[in-house]
Amino acid sequence: MEGTAGVSGHRHADEALLDDPALLSERDPGGMLRFTASAGAQVRESAALAAEANLSVLADDGRPRAVVIAGIGTAGRTGDVLATVAGPRCPVPVIPHRSAGVPGWVGAADVVIAVSASGRSPEALGAAEAAHRRGARLVAVGAPDSQLQSVAERARAPFIPVPRRAPARASLWALTVPVLLAARTLGLVKVNEADLAETAARLDADADRCRPTAESFVNPAKSLALGLSGSIPIVWGSSPLATVAARRFGDTLSANARYPVVTGALGEAGRGRVGLLDGVFGGLAEGERDIFADPGDDDPDGTRLRLVLLRDGGLNADDDTDEPLAVEERRADAVQTLAERRGVRCDVVTAEGGSALERLASLVAVPDFASIYLALAHGLDPMAVPAVTEMKELANQ
Repeated sequence: MEGTAGVSGHRHADEALLDDPALLSERDPGGMLRFTASAGAQVRESAALAAEANLSVLADDGRPRAVVIAGIGTAGRTGDVLATVAGPRCPVPVIPHRSAGVPGWVGAADVVIAVSASGRSPEALGAAEAAHRRGARLVAVGAPDSQLQSVAERARAPFIPVPRRAPARASLWALTVPVLLAARTLGLVKVNEADLAETAARLDADADRCRPTAESFVNPAKSLALGLSGSIPIVWGSSPLATVAARRFGDTLSANARYPVVTGALGEAGRGRVGLLDGVFGGLAEGERDIFADPGDDDPDGTRLRLVLLRDGGLNADDDTDEPLAVEERRADAVQTLAERRGVRCDVVTAEGGSALERLASLVAVPDFASIYLALAHGLDPMAVPAVTEMKELANQ
């Protein structure tokens, strides 16, 4: 693709377009909506492929000293998911690593999981090579017949093939499930077949709710996209799990819809970033809003904040973790109140499900679709990101 291909679109969102399924399909020639709707199928397929890999060899040398998940972009997010699902009681450190190679301390006592949707990212390849040289146990996850598979074969390490049917950012679940199952083999997480089945079913159900033929007033993703149009989104998570989902939403808003976005945890927000609600795009702007204006009208005077709060009350916590969960819930209530007092509009997505993985899926699915609908409303092709292509061309000169 030529670097400038696809630089088109319009600044103001076309709300009517979102309720025209035929036009949505025309504006989405690469099929990002279809790929995103395959999330449940990705869970099932990746679980089956992981079951065929020889992961049992990982357990032969016992519990590792640490686990490093090496990858960039969506592949890097798999490390965040593993660290969060494993939780604070995980018996060993789980460390996402987004740079080339591996940390200097990695050695024979450690496990490196190298992840790349294409199987050729420098970060994953460098980590796999370094792990092999240092005698660390290696697991590789990526496209079949790729450079990453070749490195794994040379190292006689398990390789889980992930068929490349979609862009990496639409392949989160295809890449995440093998990482979780490798960690399960090492005794670091409790993810059973029922958890995977329920997560896949949740993703299927949310894909149906967010389907292109569902009109905006009943489609949570279209509603969220319309609420965000023309704004500067701030996405905060109320718990570590919700924060992973918040950062994922930031990734997709940036890549698919080309929106600038602030993401993070509510705990971080309370240390300073909550002040954004008082700033020139927050309370100061809202104080000058015409109280008689239609909330859906375009704002001619400037861009304003839109808060998206991802809330996760947690599962049945042990007694010693009840207080942190209570603190997180009070903090979320406080931020919603602050936003309301300043006139900053707030959307809330609440986690549902019986396992950490299913709850994460419930926080990721609707925002994933919303980022695509927001792109389409602006006349952007969510598949083609010309600046990324151009950057790669310039960097490789």
